[in-house]
Amino acid sequence: MKILETERLMLRHVTNDDAEFVLDLLNQPSFKKFIGDRGVRTIEQAREYIKTRFTRSYQDNGFGLYLVELKQGSVPTGLCGFVKRAELADPDVGFALLPQYEKAGYAFESAAAVMQYGKETLHFTRVLAITTLDNESSGRLLGKIGLVFEREIEMGDEVLRLFSSELLEN
Repeated sequence: MKILETERLMLRHVTNDDAEFVLDLLNQPSFKKFIGDRGVRTIEQAREYIKTRFTRSYQDNGFGLYLVELKQGSVPTGLCGFVKRAELADPDVGFALLPQYEKAGYAFESAAAVMQYGKETLHFTRVLAITTLDNESSGRLLGKIGLVFEREIEMGDEVLRLFSSELLEN
């Protein structure tokens, strides 16, 4: 299901047909370092991850992380969207790209579009984001889409940076 499109990208629901892509993305060294090792090592585990994480979020929350693909050729490049975590009061925006698609503006393009979607379609009034302490590039991108560093927080056994954005009324 298509969610939105930008000049170069389309964002849509992640489906079982995306299992190979999800497996690849979740096992990238940068994903494991900055987001975490999800323990997904097989196509079957990727399908289960899609079902329990992506599909369940779409059903339970009405939003989730979306597959970001190039409009030209329908090439999957990454994920971008919102996560609702029990530990956080508001949805948080997240993004991850395969390394070969980094530094081409796709993360900014998709994250800016998702923020607009969150405001205009999902009617969010506040959006959060979390990063590891050493993820400077994500912190810079969050600033570009209107989030500001709020404070450090503990989640699980990790200290993270919390960013927030108050979205203006429509």
